[in-house]
Amino acid sequence: MDSDEESETQFIAKRQKILQYGSLEQKEKQRLAGGGGMEGSLASEAIKIGIASGNINISKGATLDLEKEYEQSQAELLADFEKRKKAKKIQVSTDDSEVKAHLRQLGEPICLFGEGPADRRERLRQVIAARGEDTLRKQKVEEEINKKKREEENITWYHEGNESLKDARLWIAEYSIPRAKARIHKEKQESHFAAQKSVFSQDIQKRMRSVTNECSQIGDTRPLSHCQFSPNGKMIATASWSGLCKLWSVPDCQEIRTLRGHNCNVGAIVFHPRATIDLDNTACCMASCSQDGAVKLWNLVGDEPVADIEGHAPYRVSRLAYHPSGRFLATCCFDNSWRLWDLEAQDEILHQEGHSKPVYDICFQCDGALAATGGLDAYGRVWDLRTGRCIMFLEGHLKSVLAVDFGPDGYHIATGSEDNTAKIWDIRQRKCVYTIPAHKNLISKIKFQPNHGRYLVTASYDSTAKVWAHPVGAPIKNLAGHEGKVMGVDISPDLQYIATVSFDRTFKLWASEVKGGL
Repeated sequence: MDSDEESETQFIAKRQKILQYGSLEQKEKQRLAGGGGMEGSLASEAIKIGIASGNINISKGATLDLEKEYEQSQAELLADFEKRKKAKKIQVSTDDSEVKAHLRQLGEPICLFGEGPADRRERLRQVIAARGEDTLRKQKVEEEINKKKREEENITWYHEGNESLKDARLWIAEYSIPRAKARIHKEKQESHFAAQKSVFSQDIQKRMRSVTNECSQIGDTRPLSHCQFSPNGKMIATASWSGLCKLWSVPDCQEIRTLRGHNCNVGAIVFHPRATIDLDNTACCMASCSQDGAVKLWNLVGDEPVADIEGHAPYRVSRLAYHPSGRFLATCCFDNSWRLWDLEAQDEILHQEGHSKPVYDICFQCDGALAATGGLDAYGRVWDLRTGRCIMFLEGHLKSVLAVDFGPDGYHIATGSEDNTAKIWDIRQRKCVYTIPAHKNLISKIKFQPNHGRYLVTASYDSTAKVWAHPVGAPIKNLAGHEGKVMGVDISPDLQYIATVSFDRTFKLWASEVKGGL
């Protein structure tokens, strides 16, 4: 006989005894009340005499109400019987792991001392029966509400813009569409020469394998944080934790000018896309940012900033980038947002949220239509500047995304992370196409080869920079030579040099021994 059936049989027998006892007690009560004739009257007279003489003391409230006790015990037994009957109908999984998971979900211990799987299953059945279906239903509703709240936290918020933002979006659309058409037309033409394309890639890899250190120079008294070549490739700008920015000649690495204006660590310095080409040297040719939230604009003839962009303090500005048109400047702020400034209107036209932690790096697509951001929340986002919407969510890194860069083809994005890996994303497929386990420490900067995108360079805190073939992600060259963390890397527009800056206060120029550039 099953244990459940045996317990039920014992319960029924107990119930019958109580019912039998109740019927006997009721008959005796009726007999004493007068149904017993002479014996009942004599018994009642004897009780009255005993009470009068003081031998029997019966106080009010001290009498034993057998009928109430019987009704209470009968109700408890019936409730217990219904509970057991209900528990027996509850279906419980026979998988012990699922039983434990369900107990944990209900806030109960998943295992008691000496408890086996069968006992645990029975305990779960009793817990469910005791709590009732209504409690479980409420718990499921609460879980759904919490899930919706978590989903709402990942929703990108869009703020209503002004007329200047609308005008800027229209201007960017008119600027980017012709450039996108020209880029696609060029790619279609190059697709007809697949054999030549393969030979060209092999030639580039051959030249990259022969890259050596061409020049090394001490850049400052404190670590260097960033570097960038000028658009004509004849100068390089470096930023330092001392608050100084410097311009150096290429390739002899002689100091041209020291830019003084920041009071703390400078995070980045970038050139205007037309500087040193057709932009007047007295115009705003460079921009830099620092840890205290200061953003300063510089020309190529003075040592002092020509303008300041205010509005970030007290939050840190980690990186900034010029739009390909040169009209707009984007800044990454540690208030979990990035901002777009119209340099012609001298005003902030966009304050975009979307990351749950500080935005660390930003880059623009070569057409000027898209922007990509990387944040300390381990996510990247791709933004359409023409509509303002986030069109792609780059989810896959385990730690902070510290570097992003658009490929010259316009649809590949490279990201470098604190998890020591680099990922290549395809906007057309809306996914990560491959992952490079690149370094032994975090990746501080990542850069595609300009114009062609045949390779990319990663800089890391493991004191090296590495060159990787694109789109296969195969290693080509390890640029080792710095004694400290490599903080930044850049490739000259004329493809003659690679520059790296380091925590060891030096910057290095790397060039190929084979003629033809990089």
